[in-house]
Amino acid sequence: MSELFKFKQFSINQDRCAMKIGTDGVLLGAWTSLRHQPETILDIGSGTGIIALMLAQRSTAESIDAIETDENAYEQCVNNFEDSPWADRLFCYHADFDEFVGEMEEEYDLIVSNPPFYAEAVSSGDSARDRARQNNSLPFEELLEGVSALLSSNGFFSTIIPFKEETRFLELASDNGLFASSITRVKGNPDSDVKRSLLEFSFQEVVTKTSELTIEIERHQYTAEYKDLTKDFYLKM
Repeated sequence: MSELFKFKQFSINQDRCAMKIGTDGVLLGAWTSLRHQPETILDIGSGTGIIALMLAQRSTAESIDAIETDENAYEQCVNNFEDSPWADRLFCYHADFDEFVGEMEEEYDLIVSNPPFYAEAVSSGDSARDRARQNNSLPFEELLEGVSALLSSNGFFSTIIPFKEETRFLELASDNGLFASSITRVKGNPDSDVKRSLLEFSFQEVVTKTSELTIEIERHQYTAEYKDLTKDFYLKM
């Protein structure tokens, strides 16, 4: 049975993907800045292709590449790209990230990644989902080293990670010559703890802009900021 998720300008099948569409991916796809008008974009660990598709809708980039290591997710991503209005600009590679970094000579103006981030061994009973969630499949160190090799000198890298990992991630990024230009810390509701950090990096050391985003006022009652961020995508926003 197809698990079709409909957005305003495109739809996504996700029945073959271990990681389904979630708030993290939509947040990253909507939050990532396009102020430098990137011509080339790379999505690392594309899953369904949701982030690449959102960036295709938002940008005029000539080339949007994605990488996915899981075969089922890769095939579904390709199909989602082909079924979208931007099929001529989207391409997915079936490859491990380190292999891709070693072979790719092109640099990218914008790199995005919603990376696996569970360092501890967790088991949901679904081995593909567990692999997709655990960062031993793509450790932060490997991700940042690869990003620094593939990012153009004036390019930007955007990602979303657990807030508890933010300090360590910023240190690892700095070790690879990447510095935070923007940080938005995300909480589910006004009374909850900060759960996620949206991070933007470049090779330039600048004063970091920081902000906070709350998703809901209460259950299913979304804040004006979240609605404004996602209104071009969600059908009911």
